[in-house]
This record gives sequence, C-alpha cells and structure tokens, in this order.
Amino acid sequence: MLFSDIIGHDAIKQHLVEMVEHNRLSHALLFLAKEGAGGLPLAMAFAQYIVSLPAEAPVVEDLFGGMTALAPTPAFIHPNQIGTEPAYLRADKLVHPDLHFTYPVIPRKSGDKPISSDYIEEWRSFVQTMPYGNVYDWLQSIGADNKQGNITAEECNQIIKELSLKSFESKYKVLLVWMPEYLGKEGNKLLKLIEEPPPNTIFLLVAENEEQMLATILSRCQLVRIPALEDKDIEQALIERAKASEETARQITGICEGNYREALQLLQHADEDWQSLLREWLNAMLKTGPAAQLKFIDEISRLGREKQKQFLRYFNHLLEQSIRIRVIGEDLVKLGEPEKDFAKRLNKIASVSQQECIIEELDKAAYYIERNAHAKMLFQALTIKLYHIIQNKTLILSS
Repeated sequence: MLFSDIIGHDAIKQHLVEMVEHNRLSHALLFLAKEGAGGLPLAMAFAQYIVSLPAEAPVVEDLFGGMTALAPTPAFIHPNQIGTEPAYLRADKLVHPDLHFTYPVIPRKSGDKPISSDYIEEWRSFVQTMPYGNVYDWLQSIGADNKQGNITAEECNQIIKELSLKSFESKYKVLLVWMPEYLGKEGNKLLKLIEEPPPNTIFLLVAENEEQMLATILSRCQLVRIPALEDKDIEQALIERAKASEETARQITGICEGNYREALQLLQHADEDWQSLLREWLNAMLKTGPAAQLKFIDEISRLGREKQKQFLRYFNHLLEQSIRIRVIGEDLVKLGEPEKDFAKRLNKIASVSQQECIIEELDKAAYYIERNAHAKMLFQALTIKLYHIIQNKTLILSS
C-alpha cells in the first residue's frame, strides 16, 4: 500500500519521508498507535516504500585502478512515485524477499512450535482485507477461537537467521513486528540484534500498549507516536471508501472516538436501533421492574459480543453528548434531533457526576465483554449498578 492509501496522519507521513530523504532513518522504529488509529497500515506502507527504493549501484575497480560505479546513484524517490517501481509490485503483494514479518500465531495442533511464516498466506489476506483490524480479528481469522496468540522463541531464532543474510535486491532488509507485546521473555534473544543490527537492517515495531512491551526492547527503539484519527478524516473515509451516506458517516464518527476499525464495525450494524434498545433498558431499570429487566438481559445476551460493545459505546456517546449540552449548550452540539432529545432527557435523570460514573461502568463492561465475560451475568450486574447510581444516587467508586 502507498502513503496515499493511509487515512490521515499527514504530518507523520512527511516526517517518515524526511527521515529517508535526509538519510536519518533509525535502525529501529516503534510505531505506537491505539486500536484503529492506523499503526499497522502506516508501518506497512513505510516498509514497502523502504524495500522498493533502488539499491545504490555497486562500485568496482576499473582497469586503471580507479573506482567506478556501474550505474549512477539513484535519486531520491518520493512515496507518491514509488508505485511505479518493479520492486514495489512485489512489496505490495507481500512477496518481496527483503521484507519480513513477525506477528502472534497459535499452534495448529498440540506440540507445534509455530513461526510467523507458517501463516504467511493468511497474513497476506488479512493485511489486504482488514488493515485496520486488531489482534482479535487476526487470531479469529486463523481459527484461534479462545487460544492465546504468541510470538515464540522459535520465531526469535528465525528472525536472527533471516536477518543475518544479505539483502537480495533492496538496499535495506526490513522486519515488521506487529504486536511486540506478545513477545515474552524470549524477546530478550533479539536485544543484541536490535541494538547492533547488520548493515542496512531496519526494524519496524507496531504496538498498541508500550507498558506491555519488554522494557529492554522499548529502550532500543525510536518512538513514533500515532494519535487517534481525526473526525474529519474518518468521516471522509467512511463516505469515500465505505460508501456510507453523509448522515451515517457523521453519526458514526461521533461515536467511534478516532478508531476506524470501530467505525467500520458500527457501519456494518448501522441499521440497528440502539436508541430504542437503550430506552427499553432504562425503562426496565427505573420503571417497569425485574421482569422487564430479565427480558432485556435475555435480548441483549443474544446479540453477540460485537453488537453488545457497540450498544454500550452508543450509550457512552449519548452520555458524553448530554454532558456537552450542559456545558456549551445544545445549539453548539451537532446531533440529530432524536439523539439530541434523548441526550437532554439523560440530563434530567442523572447529574454530571452520576453520568461520569455510568460512563466508567460502561467502559469496564465493554472491557469484560472483550474477554469473554458471561453476557447475562454481566448485564444483570450492570443493570443493578446503574439502578443504584441513578435512582439512589449511589456513586460506585473504582477500587
């Protein structure tokens, strides 16, 4: 993929280009980006750009003892023009011999010691179809179910072996490591290689949480922080790439919080009537009682994890907008009339401190859903908590 295929992040793209143009490319870069911000596609485009640059012409001794280049040293090529290079066609298909990948994998059967190349065909398909996907999407695409992914000791040994060889055709050898958080203590095997790599060897690490990385690896990388995508960039991408209507794109952008993966998930279920479901829940919680609560819990538990998370995120979105209405006034809050009316009603049943507490509980519930919490038990407990927060004005403090 080209830089022009990446949503937003123009300043970071320019910074990366200048690194190459002025020969200031670090041997180890860590792209730190939250889910859906585009860390993987940005690093992928940069890796494909690097290995597609023409190698410098070899210099040989001529008949008279002088040193002569076999061809002129190639001029700098901007990423917007790299797509015409023959090497880029191989890099774009992820078959370039100097472009290597490491990512979490699972054993296919008991006793296996898998390495990333065992799943290279699945990886190529994943990058092409879900470049903004997260590690959960990747592991499900290779049939992990509830198995934990891992970057194994065997993979570290394979990295050392591959990078000890000379590059085949490019000036650089590039290793892209996606989710280095999945490196256990085995990652210490790579410390010397990262600190003192072979000539023209580039490490590109793409992580979501620096606190979960080995500190010894983190300290050896130049950090490139990638912020959440801007609303205007997500809205434009939804309209132009995902063919969403302007109204749908605007609503989704307000909910997804800079996460393009989440935006695509929301678009997939854009026809869901979350507002009616939320109204049913609040009425069951505050008016109609236990029988209605059990009916709602049974209904929500059948939706599946992704829809449950989206429902909670939608509730959070309305709570955040209701707080904004309190602070800056409803005229400055861009919402459709039904949503704005609902947000104003939320202000009538809960104070700002209560709303903040509800948001915290919803965030925790979404976190537990990600980790396979039992849906009925979770929503039963959440219903009781929210009832006490709203009806009894009880604030449940974090431990």
